Amino acid sequence: MLKRDLRKKYIDKRNSITSELISSQSLSISNAILKLPIWEFNNYHLFLSIIDKKEIDTTFILSILQGKDKNVIVPKIQGDSLENYLLTDNTRIKNNKWGVPEPVDGIIIIPKEIDVVFVPLLAFDKSGHRVGYGKGYYDDFLKKCKTTVIKIGLSLFEAEEKITDSFSGDIPLDYCVTPKKTYFFSEETSTSS
Repeated sequence: MLKRDLRKKYIDKRNSITSELISSQSLSISNAILKLPIWEFNNYHLFLSIIDKKEIDTTFILSILQGKDKNVIVPKIQGDSLENYLLTDNTRIKNNKWGVPEPVDGIIIIPKEIDVVFVPLLAFDKSGHRVGYGKGYYDDFLKKCKTTVIKIGLSLFEAEEKITDSFSGDIPLDYCVTPKKTYFFSEETSTSS
């Protein structure tokens, strides 16, 4: 299926689910993340959820990261790209003009310092390719990260068979975690959780 068709399909699917279901599925995803072999690192990039777009609730993951004393880095849209800020007790969060919660200011962290990125998405396929909102912020950001960065998609829904208009410039995920399953793409296998 084409990215534009998947984008529409999954926006419609999201719009049909309740806030209660999003909350319980987000908790399931967070519990599955605890089983991933990613906890020896220090710097974790986490997007803050857009409630109006019915995204996965990342506050559960934030609590896990803070409980494990990890550095949490949150994004801010600056022009055509993302700037990344260390989340501290003093960080002020404000919704931008698109309703995206982001830091007002703070300590900038360069992409090469980030070890793990939790990637927002609308849909993904069994090869680890993803469909976002189509603005390219995460594609650009992931290209600036070190080649060893671990990319973890978070999805309320299961994988599509294939995104037919993926291309070689797309950066595939290493994992995608859903409420029912954890997909691992490096060896084209997945495990049930």
